[in-house]
Amino acid sequence: MSIFLIKGLQLLLSLSILIVLHELGHFIPAKIFKTRVEKFYLFFDVKFSLFKKKIGETVYGIGWLPLGGYVKISGMIDESMDTEHLIKEPQPWEFRSKPSWQRLIIMLGGVTVNLILGFLIYMMILFVWGKNTLDQKDLPSGLYYSELAKSIGFESGDEILSVDGKNLDNILDVNKYLFLRDVSIISVKKTNGTRIDLKIPKNIGTKMMNSGDLRPVSINLPSIIDSIIPNSIAEKISLKKGDKIIGTTAKKFQGLFDFREFISDNALNNFNLIYEREKRLDTVNVNLNTDGKLGIYNLTDFDIKFKTEKLGVFESISQGFYMGYWTLYDYIVQFKYVFSKKGASQLGGFGAIGSLFPATWDWEGFWSSTALISIILAFMNLLPIPALDGGHVMFLIYEIISGRKPNDKFMEYAQIFGFFLLMSLVLYANGNDIYRALFN
Repeated sequence: MSIFLIKGLQLLLSLSILIVLHELGHFIPAKIFKTRVEKFYLFFDVKFSLFKKKIGETVYGIGWLPLGGYVKISGMIDESMDTEHLIKEPQPWEFRSKPSWQRLIIMLGGVTVNLILGFLIYMMILFVWGKNTLDQKDLPSGLYYSELAKSIGFESGDEILSVDGKNLDNILDVNKYLFLRDVSIISVKKTNGTRIDLKIPKNIGTKMMNSGDLRPVSINLPSIIDSIIPNSIAEKISLKKGDKIIGTTAKKFQGLFDFREFISDNALNNFNLIYEREKRLDTVNVNLNTDGKLGIYNLTDFDIKFKTEKLGVFESISQGFYMGYWTLYDYIVQFKYVFSKKGASQLGGFGAIGSLFPATWDWEGFWSSTALISIILAFMNLLPIPALDGGHVMFLIYEIISGRKPNDKFMEYAQIFGFFLLMSLVLYANGNDIYRALFN
């Protein structure tokens, strides 16, 4: 089965679960407040349905257009643009006849379900599969620091000790802290054993976004030769597959990236290269030709070995809540970059969402991606845009505070505006996916 199909099926299953539960969040309080629900649909049924069945006063169905789902509540001006009911007197079972506080609860139901669901899934993941941790000491070649990271004080060989006094379960989370968490101090241990505190500039997140360097700290791969190019300098000086490049007589390499940087900076220089073969060190003189190529391919397939920490029920609940909270926090903070030119170009549609899922069917990866999407949907649906739940909530809060209900005609035009705005955003985001697939 192709990777595309596996990811697509996971995306379809995830969205189906999230949409049904989101709409149940509207459906249940509507029924509690004795409001008639005319339709309950997974996906949109433009012109026709794949399946539908009427039970009681509600038609339950599956549409053919997988862009979401909906519940059609009697007496409500929504994305269906059905306004025929407005010419009649409000009926007791209609949404518009209910008190504003009941209507507010109905509209907040979907967002609330998605938010709670995301937190519960994280708790379940930690209880079933445990917590994955990655210590820098378990990386044979340590970490690689990009030019951006070096500009704030990191150096090759640095060991990260803490971030604002906190030890990280996964050392690679330092990138997330730099980008989103307003970090002040990162403590590191230098290769000579001294400990220093690096002061992180306030605008480091903006620098990361503008430069496109969202992972200034990454794993430094071991510099092991995978293959030798025939008739190259490497072949002439008898380097072999499996040899590990250690450094030169003047400089030790932390890993593959340090080695590549050295070759790039010393393309025309003569130097003595130190390598390890069968646990023995040897030195060979290297004189690169005019194109600065040694003639080797390095091993880049490095298996990261995470450790798994099993958690009990109460630990899973507390740490799952912590994961959910910071996932929501990070997404809200990240949202500010959408309004920059660089950030807008990074917006993605269904292709970007599908890429969140693992390339092979893996239930832990599936549920982790589903939890993230659920929290994202909760936040996005709460944005004050007409046609989204947040738009309805905005007008209801206005009604509660002012004591005046917005004009029905105004609400109708607001829904039309919101619908076309959302469709424009969907087309733009999915257009970005297509552009990246074709040209990146």
